[in-house]
Amino acid sequence: MSTAVADQVAAPGADALDAYSRVVSSVASALLPSVASLRVGDRRSRTGFGSGSAVAITKDGVMLTSAHVVAGRDTGAAIFGDGSESRFRLVGADRLSDLAVIRTDSPLEAAADLGDADRLVVGQLVVAIGNPLGYAGSVSAGVVSALGRSFPAADGRTVRLVENVIQTDAALHPGNSGGALSDGAGRVVGINTAVVGPGIGQGLGLAVPINTTTKLILSTLLRDGRVRRAYLGIAGGTRPLPPRAAAGTGRDKGLEVTTVVGGSPAAAAGLKPEDIVLSVDGVGIDSVGALQRLMNADRIDRAVTLGVLRGNRSLTLEARPVELE
Repeated sequence: MSTAVADQVAAPGADALDAYSRVVSSVASALLPSVASLRVGDRRSRTGFGSGSAVAITKDGVMLTSAHVVAGRDTGAAIFGDGSESRFRLVGADRLSDLAVIRTDSPLEAAADLGDADRLVVGQLVVAIGNPLGYAGSVSAGVVSALGRSFPAADGRTVRLVENVIQTDAALHPGNSGGALSDGAGRVVGINTAVVGPGIGQGLGLAVPINTTTKLILSTLLRDGRVRRAYLGIAGGTRPLPPRAAAGTGRDKGLEVTTVVGGSPAAAAGLKPEDIVLSVDGVGIDSVGALQRLMNADRIDRAVTLGVLRGNRSLTLEARPVELE
């Protein structure tokens, strides 16, 4: 193959690589000034340095990070890529979504724009920015490798599934937690939270999505410092309905109850193992996540109607959820 022909064949690939590089560079340029390394804890303690990352979302000092990064600490320092440093205080944290809001003592030079993770598609380019292994202002790029994942988040003995988690092959390492996952337009679509796989930095990364649900959590943390949730007291999983039941109820699956906690609102309402919950206040239920979304503060200490399938019978039960402690 002649040199001229080889150049013509290679040119399309080179152009694509250049375009990819320009996108990543543009995102890095836009977001690096708004991402900080968090130093949490005692300044004299070596374990208190480089504990995670955070991303500024307003110039008056509001930043997002992971709840596990600031767990048990109310103050610390945010160190930016240009060397500037500002003390911060914890505004609110929600361990069950692994999100936290902090506020710096001084105004910030830059703030990131929030996007919508619900618009992401598998294979889409994403860029992770944070401070892995103590290396400030690190950038890695990859693609959305899967959507709709979930992982359990715990607060004491309470465990809740964080839903619609973004899975990416952009390299994440310890210290990336709390940093930004951005789309190709420089909008923050996730907060990096975990590395999956054996060894440090191997496997895949997970990010809590920025969407309508998490934006509501963030606004609640800013206003109240915590997120209140309703508690029903059941555990279970998705179950397809038999054809006759599906035809009779107009639904093809529901949430099968495997456990009813003794003394819980669910027990008081008469729910039993093997019941299939189809709806709450008329809203269809087919998974634990669907039930979790409805168990918000508005339903605490308020009667709710449960549509239930028990064997071949359709039942309507009334429960009064309490506040999740």
